[in-house]
Amino acid sequence: MAERLSSLMKDIVWPALVGVVVAVLYLQQQSIDELRSGLAAARAVPQAVVPAQLPAAAASYADAVERAMPAVVNIYTRKVVRRVPLVDNPLLQRLLERNLPQQERVESSLGSGVVVKPEGYVLTNHHVIADADEIIVSLHDGRDAPAKLVGIDRETDLAVLRINLPDLAVINFGDPQKARIGDVVLAIGNPFGVGQTVTQGIISAAARYGMELSIQENYLQTDAAINQGNSGGALVDANGNLLGINTAIESPTGASVGIGYALPVDTARKVLDDIVQFGQVVRGWIGIESQGVPEYAARGLGLAKGQGLVIRSIYREGPAAAAGLEPGDIITHFGNEPAMATRAGLKRIAHAQPGEKLEVRYLRGRQSGTAVLTIGVRPVR
Repeated sequence: MAERLSSLMKDIVWPALVGVVVAVLYLQQQSIDELRSGLAAARAVPQAVVPAQLPAAAASYADAVERAMPAVVNIYTRKVVRRVPLVDNPLLQRLLERNLPQQERVESSLGSGVVVKPEGYVLTNHHVIADADEIIVSLHDGRDAPAKLVGIDRETDLAVLRINLPDLAVINFGDPQKARIGDVVLAIGNPFGVGQTVTQGIISAAARYGMELSIQENYLQTDAAINQGNSGGALVDANGNLLGINTAIESPTGASVGIGYALPVDTARKVLDDIVQFGQVVRGWIGIESQGVPEYAARGLGLAKGQGLVIRSIYREGPAAAAGLEPGDIITHFGNEPAMATRAGLKRIAHAQPGEKLEVRYLRGRQSGTAVLTIGVRPVR
C-alpha cells in the first residue's frame, strides 16, 4: 500500500505540483512584463503641456495717465457781480441802480482744460469761462498763468484760451471714429476743486444727440465719473490719446451717476483750428431746412432706416437753390455716403470747406436726379 502511494505521488501528484508552480511563475512574469510595457508606453506618451501664463488685461493705466495728465490743466475764473442791496429783481435793479448804492461781489468758479498746441492754446468748455472777468490756468507742474480768451463757439459749447508759458506739455490727439463701445477710457480733470483726478470707465455709446446741450451734438457717452469741475477736461483712450472734451453729465442730483458726455475731438479740433485761423468757426452750408423721411415712407422708396433728408424750405440765394434743388426733394446721398437724418449725418455738411464741390443725389417724386453744389459759409447764428 505504501509502495502504491509512493508510486502515485511520483507519477501524478509531483508533476501536478510542479506544473502549478511553473504556471504561477509564468503568470508573475507576464504581469511583470505587462507592467514594464505600460511604464514604457507611459514614458513614450508626451506629457500634458501646461500653457504659459497669458498676459492679463492691463492692470494699470499709469503709462496712459503719465502721457496725458501733464497736458490737462485746472481753470479758475473770477467774475465781479454788481447788485443793489435788498433788491433781487434784475429789472428793479436796472431801474434803481442810478439812485441807489451798489455792492460788488466776486464770484469764482472752476473747471478743466487741455493744452492742445505748444504755442499755448487751451481747449475748454464755454460754460466754464462764460462772462469771466479773469481766467487763471494752473498747470500740472505747479505753474499758473493768466489766460486770454481767443474765441468761443456756442454751438459746441467750446472755448479756446491762450497762455504765455514756455515748455508746455501738449496732449496727443486720438481718433474717436475708431473708438468702439466697450473701449476703456479715462476722464482727467479737477472735480469739485479737489485737484487733478483720474477716473476710469468705458465708452458706453457713441453719436449721442437730442439732449439739447448744444446745437452741434454728437457726443461720446461714458460711465467714467465726471463731476462739477471736470468740464473742459480730457477723455483719453487707454494709450493716453485725447478722444473728447468732457462736457456734461446726466444726473438728477448734480453728481456723477455714470452717464457723462464728451464732445469728440475731431469736432473740437475743427473748432480750435478755425478759431485760431479765422477768429470764429466756419461751417459749411447748403441753404436748406430739412427733416428726416418717416420710416414707412423710406421703406416705400427703398431707402435704409434713417436715410433721406426732405427739403422743407430752401434759401433763394443758397447753394442748393443755385444747383436746382427744390422744396419737397429728398436728398438720398452726399457723394457716395447715404444722407442720414441725424446730427452725425449733417456733420458732413458742417465740416465741409466753403468752396468745396459736393455731389448730391436726390429723389423728386419717383424720379432720381443728381446735382453738384458749391458749399457756402453758414451764416453766424
